[in-house]
Amino acid sequence: MGNPFEPVKIGVVGLGRFGRLHALTIDRLTEAELVGLVARREASLHAVADELPGIPGWTNLEKAVKESDAEAWIVACTTASHVPVTRTLLEAGKTVLLEKPIAADLNEAHSLQPLVASDSSNLMIGHIVLFNSEFRQLQQECQQYGSLSYINCVRHRPASIIQDFAGENPLHSVMVHDLYATQVLVNRSEPTHFSAQYHRTPQGEVDLALAQLKWPEGTVASFAASYTTPSGMPPRGFDRTEVFGSGWAARICPNPRPVEVWNDQAAIWPLALEIRTDPSGPTGMMAEELRCFCQVVRKLTPPPIGTSYTDAIQVQQWMDQLEHCAH
Repeated sequence: MGNPFEPVKIGVVGLGRFGRLHALTIDRLTEAELVGLVARREASLHAVADELPGIPGWTNLEKAVKESDAEAWIVACTTASHVPVTRTLLEAGKTVLLEKPIAADLNEAHSLQPLVASDSSNLMIGHIVLFNSEFRQLQQECQQYGSLSYINCVRHRPASIIQDFAGENPLHSVMVHDLYATQVLVNRSEPTHFSAQYHRTPQGEVDLALAQLKWPEGTVASFAASYTTPSGMPPRGFDRTEVFGSGWAARICPNPRPVEVWNDQAAIWPLALEIRTDPSGPTGMMAEELRCFCQVVRKLTPPPIGTSYTDAIQVQQWMDQLEHCAH
């Protein structure tokens, strides 16, 4: 069955782990055409040349925008570069999928507002968890049964992250996923109570963040996010979300996916996340997110709940308040 629209010509800024996955997925979607790559270093472009042969690359964003025919861009570079890169693209009239968060600083995130369309049709926030198949089913169940009383989100990552990425706070890097998911489940309703706590290592690094939110109608949500899982557990840790309502409850455990492989040295979870970039056709939550983005670019659908600019600002405001409480 053919596409109902012309493939969207897309470029990718940033070729780290996620940027590479975005590029591979776009290159294999029938809804899109990968037409450009931008990285800080030539070495990053060379590193993906075998996987993405013939795709032009640049180390200068302005030159890439001018010379490529990309009509839309994925911004998957470092958080510190998110706002200046996105500003350049929006000013050039491009539609952007920006990996969350918008910025590390709320004021910097607000600075993009004059460039964002009122319906956020030119800026979609990238958040693959919202396109995870289990979460989408959970969202449907919540809509069917309604009356949420309690949401419990657990998201733990390897303890090695503390050494590998010193100073990274699980509130911002890990819990943020569940804050966005909860925003969707409560239909953007604003909580009236915020509380949070940190646990720190003997060296003073935050390795555990706990948080609680409460809404005027009585719904309560609790969150735990950490860097505490040992090396023998799945390499992306584990996630669990539970919801309770009047006469019903549901639970999803989307990470790791239930595929396990063992060899003589270790247990392996090859699908820790629901992302596959199979050349015969990518599947999983990143593929679904990018298919949705193509429809947003073609004005066939608005950015879904949880992916608009105002949604991202709301969640960043929640994180700011939680961080203030934890201190």
